[in-house]
Amino acid sequence: MNIAMDALCIVFSKAFDIIEMEQIGTSERHSMRVAALCALIGRQYGYDDDAISGLVTCALFHDNALTEYNIKGHADRHQDNMRLHCTYGQRNVEWLPFAKSIDGFILYHHECETGSGPFGKLQGEFPHEAAVIAAADSVDAVNHLQRVPVRAFGALRDKISANIDRYSTREAIEALLDVLDIETLESLRDENINATVAGLFPPWKVHVEDASVKYLAGFIGHVIDCKSRFTRKHTVQIANRAWLMSGHYGYTNTERVKLYLAAALHDIGKICTPLDILEKPGALDKGEFLVIKEHVRHTYDWLGEVAGLAQIRRWASDHHEKLNASGYPFGKRAEDLDFNSRLLACLDIYQAVTEERPYHPSRSHEQAMVILYKMAGKGEIDESIVRDLDAVMAEYESRELPSPLDHSTL
Repeated sequence: MNIAMDALCIVFSKAFDIIEMEQIGTSERHSMRVAALCALIGRQYGYDDDAISGLVTCALFHDNALTEYNIKGHADRHQDNMRLHCTYGQRNVEWLPFAKSIDGFILYHHECETGSGPFGKLQGEFPHEAAVIAAADSVDAVNHLQRVPVRAFGALRDKISANIDRYSTREAIEALLDVLDIETLESLRDENINATVAGLFPPWKVHVEDASVKYLAGFIGHVIDCKSRFTRKHTVQIANRAWLMSGHYGYTNTERVKLYLAAALHDIGKICTPLDILEKPGALDKGEFLVIKEHVRHTYDWLGEVAGLAQIRRWASDHHEKLNASGYPFGKRAEDLDFNSRLLACLDIYQAVTEERPYHPSRSHEQAMVILYKMAGKGEIDESIVRDLDAVMAEYESRELPSPLDHSTL
């Protein structure tokens, strides 16, 4: 089974863009516009598909660590933030299966030729690809290219030319200006950008058992969790518990990876949920609960954009369904829910009730099982899986489960 990594990276970039909009006020689809410009510049330089893939992916993921450094308490120290989010961001992508080096592409994407960046690097002391990402990132963040009218195109180019020191290196800005014509500007509009990036990103398929798939799943789970201080381990721990239970059930390695991926992606749609609702210190009202419920629909829609994920998409999107049709978003019944859908639903509940939330303290394994057995008795979740969780998870009590990944720096 192969997974379209190019499409998966584009989906993940949508999550990063929402985080950027929420935390630092960038405009929607920013990362995708940065990626499109970088791809065009790379092709102008004569880069091959492998080099383009690395550059485009780093452009899509250039701000992947925003939630991480904010949740670690650095939100009030701008220059420290710049270094940290560049450092964490580079670390988070280095294990992806690139055919060519991406060393320093994200680490130095805020450097300028004058040495005014967070690391004080001068031109020639950081990769040209980092300068290309910096040029595209800065020009779009400052000018909101998707909203520039054609009549203002000349003024836009003059403004960019006059601010080279602010944006990146002269060489990178000149390369950007070479590709930024009216046709390119139109391709960056909100209604066009998805097709633009898809057309510029070389096809990139990876077998589901490739180690990078697990790493990517673990990484995006980590990003999702960092959205809120109350969910810092939620997705990662569900994925780890799914890996443990798949071993308990004797799954093949392929089936274990697929379940792990579904668990890691199940809450990707929660990136769209406002933080004030996620961290509300009390019961949600009817309208707020409707907003929360939409996260599953977002997960379903986003994963539907990636070829090869049909089964994983179903498992991930069923985690709030109930056997008696009282769940959401589809109101499925027992006969509609296969074993892995039922398993992820149980794991999600178990993890949610054991971790601290604004509206309840953390609970022990024994306390959690009282809740799960009660739900099973009401016909909401699978009692046989609940019994298995009771037996397997009792050993860990409230301790975190170790990751199945060798990549231990996340």
